[in-house]
Amino acid sequence: MPTPAASFRFSAATGLHRGDRAYQQDQVEILSHPKVTGAVLALVADGMGGKSGGRKAADQVLMTGRQIFERFAPVGDDAAEMLRQVVLESHLMIKLTAITAEEEPHSTIAAFSILPTLECDVVHAGDSRVYHFRGAEMMRRTVDHSFVQRLVDEGKISEEAANTHPQSNLLTGCLGTHADPPVALWHIDRLEFGDTMLACSDGLWHYFTPKEIGAILHALPPREASEMLISKARQRARGGGDNLSLALARIDPLR
Repeated sequence: MPTPAASFRFSAATGLHRGDRAYQQDQVEILSHPKVTGAVLALVADGMGGKSGGRKAADQVLMTGRQIFERFAPVGDDAAEMLRQVVLESHLMIKLTAITAEEEPHSTIAAFSILPTLECDVVHAGDSRVYHFRGAEMMRRTVDHSFVQRLVDEGKISEEAANTHPQSNLLTGCLGTHADPPVALWHIDRLEFGDTMLACSDGLWHYFTPKEIGAILHALPPREASEMLISKARQRARGGGDNLSLALARIDPLR
């Protein structure tokens, strides 16, 4: 969809798969701002907490994100503050949901907003990730709030060993717990032509190196890239795959 500047094209896609689990607890959405063309919010939430609890938690993230983004004024408001509100208000709503839930619901969040100026802001909590690619090259990614990431940071294990560590699913921060969630933000002054933002749950990124993801995103349009990533993740899971979800957006010049 062209933006008011009419100098670039914004293309996006989402992907969602239950994997080999009995229930789908991931949720994903890319929202277009109701009043400002070219302003978007992408959300990925990986719910945890029993068959119903995790889905309720992920639903709360998307519902809260929609409400806050609708109130957000892209021209005057601070996008980073908007994302901070999404994290904190989602956390509160999940805790309120827990009062009536069978099991304690939790969720990760990985989100990014893009404005018509091509400014981009990122937030995450948990082990769902946001990646920024320029062409096929990874510029940056979020750092997981997890036990194995702490071990990597301390130099006790390698990034490769973290993927197969038996406690790779232990989180040190997410939404809905007793502790306040981490609010990890970063800002990109301006996305460039060929840049891609990718938010995804661990059910997807677990099966790829950044180099592999970058190659797929660079070679294919967003819809085909989304399908290829999910297909390859499913093959590599060998019947033991988690729920997986992704939201990606690419900036291209108008042709």
